This record gives sequence, structure tokens and C-alpha cells, in this order.
Amino acid sequence: MALTIKEAAEQTGLTVHTLRYYEQEGLLRALKRDERGNRLFEPEDLDWLYFIRCLRDTEMPVAKVKHFAELAFKGDHTMRERLQILQDHKRSTERKVEEMNSFLEKITHKTEWYENLVREREQAAEKV
Repeated sequence: MALTIKEAAEQTGLTVHTLRYYEQEGLLRALKRDERGNRLFEPEDLDWLYFIRCLRDTEMPVAKVKHFAELAFKGDHTMRERLQILQDHKRSTERKVEEMNSFLEKITHKTEWYENLVREREQAAEKV
């Protein structure tokens, strides 16, 4: 069942503006249109949008997503190059996750320090 652009936006968590931009930039295959020329999103279009969102949410630049999409639209003979792009992006994402985990540890340590300090001061104030 095909969805309107508004329904596709709601389903994917992207905005209508973003969907139009992605189409304009060539990140989407040619979309079907209804008799009035409105875009229609098929289930495979939504799957592709979820994947694009995953790449964008993990900070792959639009230009790189566009290159990946162009390769995908060319067919299976581009599979090795697409694999390399995804492997590189995976490594980059893993480094970012490690860095964020390091930051989280620091924040957790500082949070615990403040919680102890607040608890000690509140207990001292109760004794007065």
C-alpha cells in the first residue's frame, strides 16, 4: 500500500521537507505519482528511507549517502564499492561510540561525585 509524502514522513520520522530534499538530491529512486502528481511511497521506498536515516543519524554526509545511492541504483556490479563505504562508515561509527562511552563514564563519575556531595551536605544539615 502506497503512502502519501505526509504519511511517509510520519512513518519514518523525517519531515516532508527532508523527503522532498532527498528526492531532489537523488537519494531516492524515481517515486511513483498519483493522478494529481503527488508522490507515492511504496514499502521498499520506506525501507530505503529508514536506511538513509540510519546513515544520516550516524553522521554520514549527504554527499556520501548520495554516492552510495547512485551506486545502489546502478546495480549489483557496484556491490563491492558499497560494501567498502559501509565498512568505512561502520569503523567511523564504532570510534564515535567508543568516544561517547568515554564521555559517558566521565559524566557518570561526576554525577556520582555530586550525588555524594549533596547527600553529605543534606545529612549534615539534618544534624544541625
